[in-house]
Amino acid sequence: MANSTNDEFLDDIDDLEAEATAQEEADAEYADSPEARIEELEAERDEYKDRFMRALADAENARKRADKDRREAEQYGSTRMSRDILSVYDNLSRALMAAKEEQTPASDALVEGIELTLRELLNVFKKHGIEKIAPEVGDKFDPTHHEAMFEAPVPGTKAGEIIQVSAEGFMLYDRLLRPAQVGVSSMPAS
Repeated sequence: MANSTNDEFLDDIDDLEAEATAQEEADAEYADSPEARIEELEAERDEYKDRFMRALADAENARKRADKDRREAEQYGSTRMSRDILSVYDNLSRALMAAKEEQTPASDALVEGIELTLRELLNVFKKHGIEKIAPEVGDKFDPTHHEAMFEAPVPGTKAGEIIQVSAEGFMLYDRLLRPAQVGVSSMPAS
């Protein structure tokens, strides 16, 4: 065991002597020409400066990308849950319409409760960046916000006009969560 430690120690000494000899030879080469050594050092400095600037730019780009990803995760991370909650809005809207059709003095409290619940749900939507797309009959069909469920020739309308709204659409900030489902006129031009 002592021999292996001694051998390792002798190998280390040999390595150090080889490095010292190589450095002495390099120094002797530049002793005759200090300008060459200065040029070499300046080139090495410039290379390190270039690497540093690239690393700095990469770090800045990574920081910006991470910041953008974090903002998108905050805004759009709830997209799936938001889409699922839209069915709750749809069901409450249908319940309100049905209750108003069958309205009796006894159902007044029910209608009022559903209206308040819908209003509160819309306030929560707004708080979280969800905006309602509520097209009206007669509006122009916009394929970026509307989904045509059917086309029908309806007298007194122009082609591309909305003739019926089946379901309201919703946006999450600047992204479409669900398009408004509409019927569109296919009346030929006269």
